[in-house]
Amino acid sequence: MKLIKKPHHPKKETSEQLHNSPQKMFHSLLIISLLFSLSNAAVQDFCVADLKGPQGPAGYSCKIASVVTADDFVYTGLGAAGNISSLIKAAVTPAFVEQYPGVNGLGLSAARLDLAPGGVIPLHTHPGASELLLVTQGIIEAGFISSANAVYVKTLKKGDLMVFPQGLLHFQINAGGVTAVGFPVFSSPSPGLQILDFALFANDLSTDLVSKTTFLDPVLIKKLKAVLGGSG
Repeated sequence: MKLIKKPHHPKKETSEQLHNSPQKMFHSLLIISLLFSLSNAAVQDFCVADLKGPQGPAGYSCKIASVVTADDFVYTGLGAAGNISSLIKAAVTPAFVEQYPGVNGLGLSAARLDLAPGGVIPLHTHPGASELLLVTQGIIEAGFISSANAVYVKTLKKGDLMVFPQGLLHFQINAGGVTAVGFPVFSSPSPGLQILDFALFANDLSTDLVSKTTFLDPVLIKKLKAVLGGSG
């Protein structure tokens, strides 16, 4: 007797199985992500910077735990105002890893911002960190420019916060008649800094190249170089 094989048809998933598939995938990705984060978890409580040692992409090497004291986790340098008699009538007092070794490897740092009336922190970027600014005195007009060239500007008063995403050009201006004070917090122990005006006019990049790449008049470029100490 000859057996007749029935044609094989792939089993169709029910509507409930189809609905649960994305959930199962999400749960799997969540578990993988959790395992990955645990595999990269810190193996020690802290890593106070050994400033005498080399600095690599992950930060400074650690001081020996036996010589770490409570003083390594405290910084008192932000209590006094900075020198605001400069060209920009502003001062930034940093509490980065170089001044505050206790923040090494912790993903944060801070600073103090003092702005005299008419003071300005020119357009600048922090390549290594986002910034969160808390205003504690006066009025500060602040803003940033997105990578799509959208502009976000706000006038900040005492108690206000404003965040500046990592790597984007931003600025702060004293918008009142008294000295303004703010405290920025950064998402890195070494946020980095590049001020646009200084990058263009405070070095030896030739006037010709600056003019060609910015469309600015060479006469104006030379004047700005003279003010900011550039050459070329």
